[in-house]
Amino acid sequence: MARACRLGLLLALLLPVAGTSLPGTVVRLNKAVLSYVSEIGKAPLQQALQVTVPYFLDWNGEVHQPTRIQISNVHVPQFNLKFIADFGVRMLVAANFTFKVFRVPEPLELTLPVVLLADANVAQGSIRTPVVSLSACFPLVHNAAVSEGSASVAPGLLVPVQKHIKAVLQNKLCLSISNLVQGLNVHLGTLIDLNPVGPESQIRYSMINVPNITKDYISLDINAILFLLGKPIVLPVEAPHFVLPAHMGAKGAMATVGLSQDLFDSALLLLQKAGALNLDITGQLKSEDNLLNTSMLGQLIPEVARQFPEPMPVTLKVRLGATPVATLRANNATIQLQPFVEVHAVASDSAFQSLFSFDVVVNLSLQLSMSRVKLQGTTSVLGDIQLTVASSNVGFIDANQVRPLMDTLFRKPLLDHLNALLGMGIALPSVVNLHYVNPEVFVYEGYVVISSGLLYQR
Repeated sequence: MARACRLGLLLALLLPVAGTSLPGTVVRLNKAVLSYVSEIGKAPLQQALQVTVPYFLDWNGEVHQPTRIQISNVHVPQFNLKFIADFGVRMLVAANFTFKVFRVPEPLELTLPVVLLADANVAQGSIRTPVVSLSACFPLVHNAAVSEGSASVAPGLLVPVQKHIKAVLQNKLCLSISNLVQGLNVHLGTLIDLNPVGPESQIRYSMINVPNITKDYISLDINAILFLLGKPIVLPVEAPHFVLPAHMGAKGAMATVGLSQDLFDSALLLLQKAGALNLDITGQLKSEDNLLNTSMLGQLIPEVARQFPEPMPVTLKVRLGATPVATLRANNATIQLQPFVEVHAVASDSAFQSLFSFDVVVNLSLQLSMSRVKLQGTTSVLGDIQLTVASSNVGFIDANQVRPLMDTLFRKPLLDHLNALLGMGIALPSVVNLHYVNPEVFVYEGYVVISSGLLYQR
């Protein structure tokens, strides 16, 4: 029963969220990534090509004498990859195989050059991740050369041994490449992993359609779904399909990631719904630089001084009812917050007493950065904080007099809290063990572009 419940939950997460507006993201892997893949892929490729060679049965005139043959080394001096438009990737491998033939009286060492041509199709899998499949494979095995130091061998033995080895390689190499690709698909499947955003929230990415492949890049259209307590965050207005313009980002970057305005709107809506942007700002009476007390307020509001002849601590309860608004313009990202702030004082009986409340409008500059796979942000206040008195239990309040004090009390704690949240970051599309390195972040009208290298670490 428990296994069935887990399976049902997994299937629910994998299916598209019906009737929702999903933020768009585009990931483009450029030509530069192919060079990196061929570089880090040489070692596992060489290992995969070390196939098992069956015994060679040598006829000595009376019986077949089994001779053990073993691949002692595979060296890949050339491993090239290139994109095939509307299809996938073409692979060219040049490898040198060293074989040891355990004949009597002494072993024989042979070297066979092999050229391997293979085409791999990249498509969309059933769980909305990229799937690579080998569609064509042609191993070209050249004639063997006897290594220096080996004793001379009769052509009568060399020719059948070489024929035996060629047959084995032609039969097994493509299967080994196919198995290597299947292992890659398991890795690509981790794209849909749920990544935490906060204590009770996650983000999941999935492909929308088949990849767009040109001779210069492979582009993946991806939906981002943010979850709060297992429920998807849905924007109130349906978002148009996000299209990343061509030739965006830094030239020569391995990866170009486009993030739509809707992803930022969804992230802020998530923070607002989770109550993560709410905070209490509390002062301590014994602190020498504490301004959060009734004595300070009493200097500006006479009724506070009358009700609290002795200094008592004050708390600002900041609550965000309205959803924050992110604005993306050329080289400029901003956030507007409209919190409602209640000012409470601790009475002599330790109960909280509401003094007054005010509406606030704060405009913030947003600076974006990357760390490993996470997009992070820091903010600073743009201009003055706008403050309007909403209600009062302490008589008339001159907003112009109170504003400087409230600004001083409110600004730093708000920035500290907000920057701590944004500093946690939100994971971008990635697979396990793959990180973004040396990223550059560009802000455009309505979207953000990240140009980055990639680093694979086990």
